[in-house]
Amino acid sequence: MTTASPATALTDTVLYEERGGVALITIANPPVNGLGDMVRRGLADGMARAAAGAAVRAVVLQGAGKLFCGGADIRQFNTPAATAQPMLREVNRTIERAVKPVVACIHGVALGGGLELALACHYRIADAAAQLGLPEVNLGLVPGGGGTQRLPRLIGAPAALKFITSGKPVDARQALALGLVDAVIDGEREAAAIAFALDKADSAAHPVLADKPPAAMSAAEMKAQREALNPKARNATAQRTAVDCVQAATELEFEAGLDRERALFDGLVAGQPSKALRHLFFAEKEATKFSSTTARAIRSVAILGAGTMGGGIAMAFANAGYGVVLCEREQAALDRGLALVRRNYEISAAKGVLSAAEVEARLARIQPTLDMAAFADADLVIEAVFEDMAVKRAVFAQLDRICKSGAILATNTSRLNIDEIAAVTQRPQDVIGLHFFSPAHVMKLLEVVRGARTSDEVIAGCMRMAAAIAKIPVLVGVCEGFVGNRMLTGYWREAGFLLEEGATPAQIDAAMQGFGFAMGPLAMADLAGMDINWATRKRLAPTRPKHLRYSQVADRICEQGRFGQKTGAGYYRYEAGSRTPIPDPVVDGVIADCAREAGITRRAVSDEEIAERCVLALVNEGARIVAEGIAQRASDVDVVYVNGYGFPAWRGGPMFHARSLGWKQVLQKLQALHAQHGEHWVPAPWIVQQAGQA
Repeated sequence: MTTASPATALTDTVLYEERGGVALITIANPPVNGLGDMVRRGLADGMARAAAGAAVRAVVLQGAGKLFCGGADIRQFNTPAATAQPMLREVNRTIERAVKPVVACIHGVALGGGLELALACHYRIADAAAQLGLPEVNLGLVPGGGGTQRLPRLIGAPAALKFITSGKPVDARQALALGLVDAVIDGEREAAAIAFALDKADSAAHPVLADKPPAAMSAAEMKAQREALNPKARNATAQRTAVDCVQAATELEFEAGLDRERALFDGLVAGQPSKALRHLFFAEKEATKFSSTTARAIRSVAILGAGTMGGGIAMAFANAGYGVVLCEREQAALDRGLALVRRNYEISAAKGVLSAAEVEARLARIQPTLDMAAFADADLVIEAVFEDMAVKRAVFAQLDRICKSGAILATNTSRLNIDEIAAVTQRPQDVIGLHFFSPAHVMKLLEVVRGARTSDEVIAGCMRMAAAIAKIPVLVGVCEGFVGNRMLTGYWREAGFLLEEGATPAQIDAAMQGFGFAMGPLAMADLAGMDINWATRKRLAPTRPKHLRYSQVADRICEQGRFGQKTGAGYYRYEAGSRTPIPDPVVDGVIADCAREAGITRRAVSDEEIAERCVLALVNEGARIVAEGIAQRASDVDVVYVNGYGFPAWRGGPMFHARSLGWKQVLQKLQALHAQHGEHWVPAPWIVQQAGQA
């Protein structure tokens, strides 16, 4: 007869039960069974109780709910709880030194510290649907609970390095092939785990990774691993540190390797890049939240406009399994759009990302048409036509007549007033802005623009839809340029002023890349097309205060028909078929003329001044956006700028970067710039408030 003891709580987060000679230790710390201080204490107590139990022959470690363990509780980082005893290192040592076999029974996920906990066990079995990974590098960290020392001893140093530096999880079958788990189970996992543990109970010895010799890896192999890393990756510092940790595993005895791992981990936790990446991790989760009792269902999608943006949006939905109706006015334009979509998919296939069958399946989800009547049954219609208010209002008047009651009517405008567009319909509550970023099938950011009368259920439906197509949605309000492009105006403004004052386009772009941007502002303008923003400046010219300084440089360049890469010349010139920017004396002459006409004596401008002025322009405008409620929170501004505009993730976004500098220091810098350069630099009242609270 199977004997069992009732489950008892060792702590609020760990349960203990004995069943048929097996101690079941269960982590019950929702939502992810994180390894907080009380969990670690409970695990240590459970192992002590199992060791002392005369009837206990083996131990099974498992997780309650939907998963095994999602890793460390990062909410406790930089708090006393993070260093409360016992640390994970001590818990893991207790597990692997146990005389009785300890089996990790993994379901759902074993990530980060959760997988490190499992590596300390003598055996690991996994549910067929489980995912296992060490994603710490995505937070600017390395595994700090022995993962970089045990994993190389289990699967070899090269495989461990790839596993750790990628931060990507593997499924149970892949884990079995790697040697990461001992068995994959189907069916009732607890019964299977008990049977597996009892089968190992009579073994004379159990595998202990700490006792294995260091994993061998030559200096040449280690060098190749380092050189394969992308130095511009958002988590580059953590990836390089991970290589250092694994190198320690190949050269040092186990305990010395753990010491090295922990020292490097602690350095990363205290460092700015990891703090920034952890800030973004929580910010991106927070940005997706929108409370509504109901959400409008979106099952079918229609897109008007098959250009670069419309085609990219169609791909984003097709990639997620949606059927898409793609409409154009003329057959030639529709054919061009579909050809571009196919070409993009074929590029992915050539890289091994998609199979030929997957390409055809995704293309088959896109139904081309020249008739807007095909939109009649769509749940969501997205307009992606020319950025002109009159054109968009005419389109929405048509959509209002064609689309079914309850359909969501969305515009992909990057800066126009949603309320003016909604006003031509009889259903302003169903009108919303969905500002995708180009290329829309690649870029993660989606600005969800709420109009004055947009209903909560429409917003909620679009926020859920964004998650379904793997986008990061940020809810924003109506204003010129919303969040991202409104801030970009000040960023480009300062770049223009700095050109007149003495900098060159190449110096400005190099300075901003040195700060960490993926691309400098002027090269970015050339890539996006200078004519787009020229049209915006001309539209806004009648309302621009005449007493404020205005740089004519960008306008003069556009007046020469230089719109960037598309015309072979903009701030730079471009050779045929090349995207490499080449400094152009013609532009130098335009800049000199504009400076002379404005009465500016050109001077030497430092890279530090360039970076500071351009970034603080973003910060100051971001603060106004937060105060006006255009963004719900300052962290939303960071999510927009990191995911849509190339702001370095390891700096956390403009608002987190400013907070890291200190709001008092930021205010002092803005006040100095105001005194030197005038009204553009009036400090935002929100920053004054933050500085007063610091």
